Amino acid sequence: MPNLCRYWVVSSGNSVLRKAMIERIKALLLGEVKNPPPGDGKDMEDDSRVAAAALLVEAACMDGTIDDSERGTIVQLLGAKFGLEAEAAAELMATASRAVAESHQLFAFIRVINDRYSHDERVGIIEMLWEVAYADGHLHDYESNLVRRVSGLIHVPDRESGDARKRVLARIKLALATTA
Repeated sequence: MPNLCRYWVVSSGNSVLRKAMIERIKALLLGEVKNPPPGDGKDMEDDSRVAAAALLVEAACMDGTIDDSERGTIVQLLGAKFGLEAEAAAELMATASRAVAESHQLFAFIRVINDRYSHDERVGIIEMLWEVAYADGHLHDYESNLVRRVSGLIHVPDRESGDARKRVLARIKLALATTA
């Protein structure tokens, strides 16, 4: 599976990124970018799912690659969070990966999370981010930094983020103990 991290796209071909930016600018100038028509709420649900998944993908990308353990963790977390079968969760992850690769910043995803998730759900997102950050067996400084930044941006206090991290570490420790 190709690595769809934004950093990979940038490092493997600035021409791809430049072309995408030029196409976006042209569409804006020509008035081809329109607001989506109001729907039945399904689009909002899809947007909130993609936003949450995009943050997870971004966390996995912070060390430069998404390995199989991170990919599997994201699919499992998305399935559990949204009640999706593995195939649908993998498709959501692929959609989120494309959104991350096409995006230039996290704020669009952050805005959706802040607008559509309750405080407890946002704490759950932080816990999911910690889970992804630890999925490959070690915490990279960039992953830790991202989780701390996202916590602040989605208004989750440091104490609650730390508690979420401790819950993840306790689950990892329990999983390691049962496999030994």
